[in-house]
This record gives sequence, C-alpha cells and structure tokens, in this order.
Amino acid sequence: MATETLLTSLRVAILGLGLMGGSLALALHGKCTALWGIDLDPQIVSLAQAQGVVERASSRPEDLLPQADLVILAAPVRAILDLLRQLPELHPGPAIVMDLGSTKAQIMAAMQELPERFDPVGGHPMCGKERGSLAHAEAGLYRDAPFALVALERTSRRAEALAETLALEVGARPLWLDAQVHDRWAGATSHLPYLTANALAAITPFDAAPLVGPGLQSTTRLAATPRRMMLEILATNRENVLAGLQRLQVRLAGLEARLQAEDWLGLEEMLEDGAVRYEMLREHLTR
Repeated sequence: MATETLLTSLRVAILGLGLMGGSLALALHGKCTALWGIDLDPQIVSLAQAQGVVERASSRPEDLLPQADLVILAAPVRAILDLLRQLPELHPGPAIVMDLGSTKAQIMAAMQELPERFDPVGGHPMCGKERGSLAHAEAGLYRDAPFALVALERTSRRAEALAETLALEVGARPLWLDAQVHDRWAGATSHLPYLTANALAAITPFDAAPLVGPGLQSTTRLAATPRRMMLEILATNRENVLAGLQRLQVRLAGLEARLQAEDWLGLEEMLEDGAVRYEMLREHLTR
C-alpha cells in the first residue's frame, strides 16, 4: 500500500466501468483497502475481472454496494440521476457518494435529496477520449486534467477532503466550483466544441478526403464522441449550450460579413483577436 491518505482505509465501489470508471479504477489500484466495480453489462464485468481492473466486479449492485464506504457514480448523466434515486434502497449507509457526471446542476439537486446517512459531493474530471468503453481505459487518463469538485451545504469537510485527495491521487488538478458555474464553463469548453466539431465534420465533402490532414483531424476529433452520452449532456446543459451557439453564430456571421465585403483589414483583426485569445488560454493551461 502506498503512503496513507484518506482513501487508504476505505472500501471503494465504482458504479459504471466505462472509459471514466475503468480508468479511475486503474488509477486507484493500491490506494484503498478494497476496490470494487459494478456494471449492468455482464460482458463488461467479465472483461474487468479478466483484466484485473478491480478486485471484485458484479452486474448486481446489491452484491457489493452495501459494504462500500465510498460510492462513485461513473455513468452517463441520466444513469447517475437514476442511480441516485435508487441508492437509498441499495445502500444502508453511511457512505460518501461522489459522481463523475459531465453536468452538475441536476445531479447536485438530486444529491441534495439523498437521506442524511449519505454524504454527497460532486465531481467531473475534464478528460476523456472520443472513443469510450472499458477497452480504452487507461490509468493515466486523469493525469494533469482539471477535476471539478462541487460541494453542497450538507457536504461534510471529510467528504470534501476525500474528494480532493482522490483527485490528487489519480494525478488530476482539483478545482472547487459552484454547480452553475461548472455547467456554464463546461458548456463553453467541452459541449460547444463537440457540436462545432460535429458540424464541421458533417459539412466536409467526401471528395476532399484525400487532402485531409492534421488540421481537420484535430478540429473534428470530438465528432466521434458517443451520441447517446452527448445527447444527455446537451439536454442537461441546454441553456448554456444554446448561449454558446448564439455567440458562435455571431462570430461566424462577422467573419462571413468581412469576407463578403472583402474587408481584409477587418478580417485580419478578427483573426488576430482569435489567435490572441487562444494564446491566453494556452498560457493559463501551462501555469
């Protein structure tokens, strides 16, 4: 066992062994007393056992969940909301409950309704791949990624400290946020980029495929993100995504207007503004 932390003495159960849950399990090896995985898909459970992703795995939550000290919900947003509704029947408590959902407002509202025997804290690691599933999980997925954490008034100091410890132990950078701020920022930095990549991929002509290089590949990579997962994210962060789309449309209209008018100076100013903003974002990331 590694250096003792708040995780060391805990039995951890991860519900959902896809890319995020599987990668978290791999990163938590040796950092807690017990590490269990639960997934409703028996094939995923078999794969997790065969690859040693967790110490024990089951497709039946009642097999492992009641003994867990820390319950981590690593599923799509709608599934997390369903699990929160079911949790009081599945776990006798007490337990700290943490989620990895991509949007936070609705999830935190559902956590607020949990019985007092549960100690809830929200989480969202800003990392991943355009290809999901346990087959693509890796222990280093969380390394150097921002890990948003969200507390409720009822969240204990112990749960807050444990959530921060978990983020640090998997190599991420914990960042405490309000749920509404998180959703607004995630809309701008994750959900809108997905829609933009998807739209760009959709309008690229097939006959141009022989000339596709790293520029198009990098700007359309997110288009391959699983649609069902993204639909849930977009539905639970609709207002922020719509606001982002409106800002993007204004920007594109400005570029189009200058190009139509052959206003090269105005176009250059807009392009320079975008380049400067990009460099400012990059500087922030390297701090």
